[in-house]
Amino acid sequence: MKFYLSVDMEGISGLVDDSFIDSSKRHYERGQEIMTKEANHVIEAAFGSGCSAITVNDSHSKMNNLLFEKLHPEARLISGDVKPYSMVQGLDSTYEGMGMIGYHARAGTPGAMSHSMFHNVRNFYINELVVGELGMNAYVAGYLGVPVLFVAGDDRAALEAEQLIPNITTAVVKESISRSSALLLSPHKTERILREQTEKAFNNRHNVEPLVPPREPVLRIEFTNYGQAEWASLMPGVEIEAETTVKYQAKNMLEAYRAMLVMTELASRTTFS
Repeated sequence: MKFYLSVDMEGISGLVDDSFIDSSKRHYERGQEIMTKEANHVIEAAFGSGCSAITVNDSHSKMNNLLFEKLHPEARLISGDVKPYSMVQGLDSTYEGMGMIGYHARAGTPGAMSHSMFHNVRNFYINELVVGELGMNAYVAGYLGVPVLFVAGDDRAALEAEQLIPNITTAVVKESISRSSALLLSPHKTERILREQTEKAFNNRHNVEPLVPPREPVLRIEFTNYGQAEWASLMPGVEIEAETTVKYQAKNMLEAYRAMLVMTELASRTTFS
């Protein structure tokens, strides 16, 4: 069985604010160490549950955070930026399952360091359903026929995953108190939870269906200000629908995902609030 693992950073245990996830700040190297250890717990448990091959995609910021030399020797790592499919780069229909660890809740909801891909985004919509990056990535997997079996992060990320994907297995590695504080578990207990829930996810995999997106999805992005929407609307096929919200009619979910990446990058050119 081939397994794909997308690893973000904000939902890793012990990481509570941006001093752990920003490469210019003082706790970042600690964050890298903890992130790599948590990835290894899941990788080892996945191999122990019958996986024959595992691809890991570093999915945070510049996507070069995982410590390559300390990662499980049998895992393949996708590292670096720019990636045409970002957090799901390299995923295809040959994989029989996907996991997400270090994930966080979407923008506008409670949860440690909650946001949706970029901090200039208030909401993503696929048709009328509001989703965060967890949902966007799960829809790409579903388009490819790959079920998301497992999500690890804080309690709010787990709740979001459970509401979106029936029968998914989640691992709560911290409980959010505010957007920059959380109730933490010991590293020993976190390791046990990750290993146990990974094994549970593989035992339960036949009960999880791919999250299939609409055939021709309408992507809407609500930004934090009008200037960001203006920049996003420069992409052909995009229109400003209402104030800070832009709309794009996609041919399929892969096109919607890449359109999202382009529009959010364009919107980031706005340098004032």
